[in-house]
Parts: sequence; C-alpha cells; structure tokens
Amino acid sequence: MGPANSLFKLDTFVKIFYPARMKSRIFTAVMFFAAFCLQAYAQAKKWTLQECVEYAIKNNITIKQTELDARVAAVAARDAWGAFLPTVNGQGSHSWNVGLNQNITTGLLENQTTQYTSLGVNVGVDIYNGLQNQNRLRRANLAHIAALYQLKKIQEDIALNVANAYLQILFNKENLKVQQQQLTYDNEQLERTQQLVEAGSVPQGDLLDIKATVASDNQKKIAAENALLISKLSLAQLMQLENFQDFDTQDADYPTESEIMLQQPSAIFDKAKQERTELKVARTNVEVAEKDLKISRGAYQPVLQGFYSFTTRAAYSDRIVGAELSLTNPFIPVGVLPSTGEVVVQQNFVPILGKPDSVWRQFDDNKGHAFGISLNVPVFNGFAARNNVERAKITLERSKNTLAQQELDLEKTVYTAYTDAQGAQKSYEAAISAMQAREAALKYATDRYEVGLINVFDLNQAKTLYANAQSEVLRTKYDYIFRVKILEFYFGIKIFEKQ
Repeated sequence: MGPANSLFKLDTFVKIFYPARMKSRIFTAVMFFAAFCLQAYAQAKKWTLQECVEYAIKNNITIKQTELDARVAAVAARDAWGAFLPTVNGQGSHSWNVGLNQNITTGLLENQTTQYTSLGVNVGVDIYNGLQNQNRLRRANLAHIAALYQLKKIQEDIALNVANAYLQILFNKENLKVQQQQLTYDNEQLERTQQLVEAGSVPQGDLLDIKATVASDNQKKIAAENALLISKLSLAQLMQLENFQDFDTQDADYPTESEIMLQQPSAIFDKAKQERTELKVARTNVEVAEKDLKISRGAYQPVLQGFYSFTTRAAYSDRIVGAELSLTNPFIPVGVLPSTGEVVVQQNFVPILGKPDSVWRQFDDNKGHAFGISLNVPVFNGFAARNNVERAKITLERSKNTLAQQELDLEKTVYTAYTDAQGAQKSYEAAISAMQAREAALKYATDRYEVGLINVFDLNQAKTLYANAQSEVLRTKYDYIFRVKILEFYFGIKIFEKQ
C-alpha cells in the first residue's frame, strides 16, 4: 500500500469515528505523518537506468533546445502550405485636405477643408511560378523530418552519456565495497597480530606495520566514497536533477555475456547504416538540398498570377441636388451671330447645394471592381537566378560529401568499437584470472605469516596485490559492459531494458 492510499483511508477513518471538534487537530497530525512518510519514501527511492535515461531526455536543456528547433521547422512547413492560398489584404483611409482646394461640387478653387474616406480589398493568387511553391512545401516537410531526426540523435547521445555515468556509479559502489572489505580484513588481522605480539610470537614492529596498513585502508575507503559521491553528482547534473543531495541509483548486476559479440563487425555496420540517426539526418539533408536546387531553377520560368480588387469611397462635401434661375443674372451671353452681330444669350441656372449623402450610400454608389491576370517573364536579372542555381548545386554536393564522410566515420567507429569491446573482454577475463591467482597467493601468505615463515611486509604486499587485482576486475568489467552497450547502441538495441 502506497503513502497516498494510506492517507486516504486514514482520513476516511477520522471523518467517520471522531467528533467534529477533534477533526481539525487529528487531520493536521495525519497530514504531518503523511508528509513524513512521503519524504522518507522519496529519500529511499533508487533510480534505475531506465528512469535516469527517461528523466534526462525529458529535462535536459540541450534536448529542449532541439525540440524548439523541431517546432520551428513545423511552423516553416505550415508557411509552405500557406503559399498555396490566396493573399487577401484590406485597406482603408480617411484624409483631411485643408487650404486652397478644388471644390468637387462646383469645380472652383476655394479655401476649404474637405474630407474623404476610401476602402478597398485586394486579392492575389499564384497560378504558376515554376512549381516553386510545391518544391518549397516538399523542402519544408523534409526539413521538419531532419529536425525530428536531429532531436532523436541528441536524445540517443544523452542516453549513452547517462548510461556511461550510471555504470561509473556502479563501478564506484563495487570498488567501495572492496575497500570496505579490505579494511575489515585488515582490522581482523590487526586483532590477531595484537594477540600474537602479546604472546611473543611476532615482534612489535609487525603490529605497527599492520596499524599503518589499516590507516592506509581508511584513506582508500574515503577516496572511494568521494569518487562515488562525485559520480552521483555528475549523473544528477547530467539529468538536470534539482534535488540531487539524496540521489542514488539502484544496484544492478548487468550481464557480461552479450549476443552482440557473436556478430561480425560488417553485420553491425550494415545494421548501423540503416538504424543510425546521424545518417538519416545526412540523407534527409541531401534531399533538402535537391529541393533547394529545384526551387532555384524555378526562377527561370515565368510567373502567372491572378488578382482582384474592390474599392469604394465617400466624400463629405455638399452635393448638387437641383438648379434654379439666377435672380441677379438670369441671362448670360454665349456668343454672337456673325450675320447680324446679335448677341446670343441663355438662361443662367445656378446649382442648388444640399447635404452629402450618407456614407454607406456613397460606399454603395461608388464601389468598383477590377480583376485580371499578370504574367512576369524573367529576361535578365543580373545573373541572380543563375547564381542561386550555382549555389544550390554547391550545397547539394556538400550534402552528398557529408553523407559519404559520415558513412566512412560510422564504419570506422563501429570497427573501433568492436575491437575495443573484444579487447575489454579479454582484459576482463585476464583480470579475473589474475585476481584468482592473487587470492590464492594471499591465502598462502596468510598461512605462512601465522606460522612465522614470512614477515608482515610480505603479507601486506600480498594483500595490496590482491586488492589491486579486485579493483582491476571491477574496472575491466564495467569497461567491457560499456563497450558492449556501445555496440548494441550501433546495432539498434536500446541502452536499457524495460523493467
């Protein structure tokens, strides 16, 4: 039963069986007890390799930055989709003309203030532009895929680093146990030597040598504790773990046998060429460069566009609503007859001004539409299109060279990792044999020392050689395990197993 379930049941018990006046104090005590249990549970937690990797992938800052790059690539892909849609833009303006202006009603120049309002909508759509929009969309989708591959690569690199740090902690834990066992053994030897000195079987100098050995063992134990603490802090920082004071890992005994060692390096390389993310990134970048070349070549072709616009306007000047005969000057001359010299006149009508129509009516009366197509044929643009094509070709060649170089680097890395794993396996096996021999030599030296055939210096030398052999076994063991993990990593096997 977890702490949360216990808290729920205890709270229910309090509500049912205790009176209301006691509930507040009892519930406070319950919460304090639950908090204490949860804190103890958190401190007792030990992280597995899987939990460390998953936490690091979720919280590592480098991974978060790469995730943002992938989101930017997704936005760019949506931009490419938007290029297929028509563009719609509206505009509006209101202006004041102050001073000497032409009266739009009478046509005369007058000192006045006039106001105008205009509205409009423009619509444009690409009909054909050398398939550049299609190629930009394909390029944006490929760039998004490349960004996702790059994110996966960063996650894999972080996982590998976490596994290395995790195994370093396991090694330091085992090494600390060795030093503690050595200290315990030497303390027991100190007690036996004390008894032999008191019995007169060995000289006082042997006791002093044993005490010096115990002091040296204490120093080695402290050094091992410090190394373990530093390795824990290193892993906690790699995971971006905030509360790392009580951080600890779960003890695990990883097998030293792996089927990956039965594979040939050529088979591992062939599998790595299919599985490794950096090659997927490089291949996608080649495809992106190919699309860039097609986009740049599209600038050689004509561009056909369609357009539509709607405009309307309104004025705030008086309008002519009629005409009437001028009372002051009812007739005005318009000419003279050549035959008689008689002056020809006509009636002089003057306009009757009224208030302007409503703005909405003027908008309706003055609206207008325009639509059509435009063709833009590139003839000469200062070699801009040609130079863009040449740059795209160079970028494509660079992408291909990068892919080829990464394949060569991957082949070298796989063969090197395989050779290192074989060497680590042999070193581990040799270290086990050496430790077994040192263990037998120590037992033999101990028996001889107890009967007085060798001195304490020879005994201490045998113990030191045995302790060094134990440490070497641990070092070669975890070095071999990590080398195997690297091979499995290139073969497409996850670093951790689900638990």
